Amino acid sequence: MHGAIRARLTRMSPRTPANQPTPASPRPPANPRIALVNPEQLHPTPGYHHITVVEAGRTAYLAGQCPLDANGDLVGPESLNDQIDQVAANAVAALAAVAARPEDVVRSVVYVCGDESAVLGAAWHRLNRSVLGPAFRTAATLLGVASLGFRGQLVEVDLTAALPG
Repeated sequence: MHGAIRARLTRMSPRTPANQPTPASPRPPANPRIALVNPEQLHPTPGYHHITVVEAGRTAYLAGQCPLDANGDLVGPESLNDQIDQVAANAVAALAAVAARPEDVVRSVVYVCGDESAVLGAAWHRLNRSVLGPAFRTAATLLGVASLGFRGQLVEVDLTAALPG
């Protein structure tokens, strides 16, 4: 990334209103091509960042990761937690297939069936504590939806990653 842009982004990177590092991401991302930005004019975030800037390079766009096992069967039709765990495992496997890690994710969209903020929040917290957790420190969106593609499906995660190297 160009020096002047990197310097400006570094100064603007993770902060809270008191200009302190964001607790959820106290260090810069492992991929040097990724810069995280929280402009002072925007509200503080609970761990994710308003803007993710990626230096030009290769990018992977993952299809929505569903809670399906290796046979294509839905995992935990009644359990949001079981489905989140399966989605996280599937996403990590998909990233690994292109030599990427959760730290290389630059954008995520999480879809959860339902409109109750407590359910959405619980899903968000479980994902952040999962093996996929570092993926949610960049630009992220959490959406409550009426339904997803498979009968009984409660969660889906859509990821974009900046490939290392």
